[in-house]
Amino acid sequence: MGSLELSESKCNGGQEVSLLDAQLELYWNTFAVIKSMALKSALDLGIADAVHRHGGAATLAEIAGEVALHPSKIPCLRRLMRALTVSGVFAAAVKPGDGGGGEPVYELTPSSRLLVGSSNLSGIMSMILHPTLVVPFLGVGEWLRRDREPPEEDPYCIFKQAHGRSLWELAGRDAAFDALINDGMVSDSRVIMDYVVREHGDVFRGIASLVDLAGGLGAAAQAISEAFPEVKCSVMDLGHVVAKAPAGTDVEYIAGDMFESVPPADAVFLKWVLHDWGDDDCIKILKNCKKSIPPRDKGGKVIIMDIVVGAGPSDQKHREVQALFDMYIMLVNGIERDEQEWKKVFVEAGFSGYKIMPILGFRSMIEVYP
Repeated sequence: MGSLELSESKCNGGQEVSLLDAQLELYWNTFAVIKSMALKSALDLGIADAVHRHGGAATLAEIAGEVALHPSKIPCLRRLMRALTVSGVFAAAVKPGDGGGGEPVYELTPSSRLLVGSSNLSGIMSMILHPTLVVPFLGVGEWLRRDREPPEEDPYCIFKQAHGRSLWELAGRDAAFDALINDGMVSDSRVIMDYVVREHGDVFRGIASLVDLAGGLGAAAQAISEAFPEVKCSVMDLGHVVAKAPAGTDVEYIAGDMFESVPPADAVFLKWVLHDWGDDDCIKILKNCKKSIPPRDKGGKVIIMDIVVGAGPSDQKHREVQALFDMYIMLVNGIERDEQEWKKVFVEAGFSGYKIMPILGFRSMIEVYP
């Protein structure tokens, strides 16, 4: 009997492994939310800054002291750090001890180094992981079951379903939420624009003026202005945004509505703007951009920084981030477009050509020509 059971086990081994792998895949996806919340906890506690202050490597006790945790919480901090280490946010090395053992020393990785310093991604990560932006995704199934809204009504997005008003309406009413959004956009702009002007500055050479459309507090325009002082840079955004713009920069701030008009310039810059809007709205925005820039033979162009689904590196992580961003932007009824979807918008807005440059990881730069 024993040998028969062993034989059956061997015969069914492949099926058992397949079942266990499938089970693992489901748990891995389900627990992705815990992975995100572990990162949120690190941001809330300032763990990356604590490790940074210790020269890039710190023990649990040192981290606990820096972030003012009670000693009784150190065992749970160890579990948090283990999750953050497994996910690659931190690294762990063993500090030699007297008895041959040793306590772990946690070190910054390339990812966590992006959470410290004067230009970092803490703001955008904190924004994405804020409860106000996380809760709407608990209702995606309910939202999909809803009947389509009549065309004359405002689009009913998952954010509005959760909070009773759109993201833009809430930002206009709630100063703290508005600051969260603006700080997030500024943090992303500082990091990615430092890279763009350093590695791909040719995009901005040869133009005398540029308007950063819906550019918020102007972090992107400031980076361009500092790197290319010969380019006159301006930012146009809604009045309540421009009212909070920083003083003492070479960037001009203009209150306005991109659906009505766009200030004249050699180039219009749109960073993470068009993915917020459906095709009809994008076409309206781009038509206004086309009116504001000179002809192609005079150097006129629109510069877009956004995702082009399917462009860039083809590994699983890049493709997954693009797909997840496409679902994330459902918050505002936006969409991440592939090349053909972008082309359709450009053609209908009256542009003569475009060039996609997949030079920013999961994002691309696109030049569009009148």
